[in-house]
Amino acid sequence: MFYLYVRVVKARDLPPNPVSGSCDPYVEVKLGNYKGKTQHFEKKPNPLWNQVFAFSKDKLQSSILEVFLRDREMVGRDDYIGKVIFDMHEVPTRVPPDSPLAPQWYRLEDRRGETKLKGEVMLAVWMGTQADEAFPDSWHSDAASVHGEGVYNVRSKVYVSPKLWYLRVNVIEAQDVEPHDKTQQPQVFVKAQVGNQVLKTKLCPTKTPNPLWNEDLLFVAAEPFEEQLVLTLENRVAPSKDETVGRIVLPLHTFEKRMDHRTIHSKWPRNPPHMDTKLSWAEAVAADELDEEFDTFPTTKAQDVVRMRYDRLRSVAGRIQTVVGDIATQGERFQGLLSWRDPRATSLFVMFCFVVAVALYITPFKMVALVAGLLWLRHPKFRSKLPSVPSNFFRRLPSRADSML
Repeated sequence: MFYLYVRVVKARDLPPNPVSGSCDPYVEVKLGNYKGKTQHFEKKPNPLWNQVFAFSKDKLQSSILEVFLRDREMVGRDDYIGKVIFDMHEVPTRVPPDSPLAPQWYRLEDRRGETKLKGEVMLAVWMGTQADEAFPDSWHSDAASVHGEGVYNVRSKVYVSPKLWYLRVNVIEAQDVEPHDKTQQPQVFVKAQVGNQVLKTKLCPTKTPNPLWNEDLLFVAAEPFEEQLVLTLENRVAPSKDETVGRIVLPLHTFEKRMDHRTIHSKWPRNPPHMDTKLSWAEAVAADELDEEFDTFPTTKAQDVVRMRYDRLRSVAGRIQTVVGDIATQGERFQGLLSWRDPRATSLFVMFCFVVAVALYITPFKMVALVAGLLWLRHPKFRSKLPSVPSNFFRRLPSRADSML
């Protein structure tokens, strides 16, 4: 049987209570409906506990482990100092004879998990079995009795239910919608279904092939996410008649999980089968570039927008032309070195090649590699700020760029 082990070692630099001027800290480990508490220390900003909690994996009811640091108060509610959150999917597994997992310092966060607070706590979290060295001395959720104020285990008050998640579907827009009747403009809406849950967006108020909704549809999904999200695009052809224009089926396990307020990038339901959107960064494209990509011909945008896009395209083309010109210039210089355009430069190059050939023929390859490595990795004190002799010689060679206006 596997257990989730949480080792609470110690804390440091805990902030004092603004009223009492002292800190009576203790740690509360919370996993779903199970809670465990350490002993509290009076007036100790750097407490040491070195206590281990064990939670049975078969009875885990949450995918988030929360470790709270609180300041005990004699009267009223205990003060909040900070917390650390762990994702259960990222907890490593350790089975003896693997070496013990070393504890690490974690910075405390506020209630929302957005701001770092003063104080740190040293923790180690891992998945293990009953053969783990920490199991005999650990307090676990299946303990028959608990004495003192070491750990307070709270058993589940509800039946063991699957882990539920909120599935938020933000339907933004659609483009290039083609109805069955090509002579009429479509007036569409989106229907989303997860299992027996069916939700619809509002009907687009105008008839257009590029409708816009920007509506949120909220579903409840249970792990292990075996259901699918079915999105159907339907066209209102009559007051009581709708026709299906398009349909896509998306497995729930492919969606990204979010446990904070970070932004999730929107995606298009329709992708070419040969294209990797992550590899091409199609999901992170700017809104203006995406709008330009799907603009009609001739354009429907304002004159200033078209001018701005033209200037941007011209600047990109200018940079490309500059790079290509530099490459062509280097090629012309190398060609001039071999074509005796500058007799002195070509003579020096031929003599240099002859000397290098003789030196490489006589000197062993290991010695050449050693000297080249020492020269390439020499200390900056032995390097000159001026360009090297071969680079300066090559840049002074003639090219066609010298003849251009």
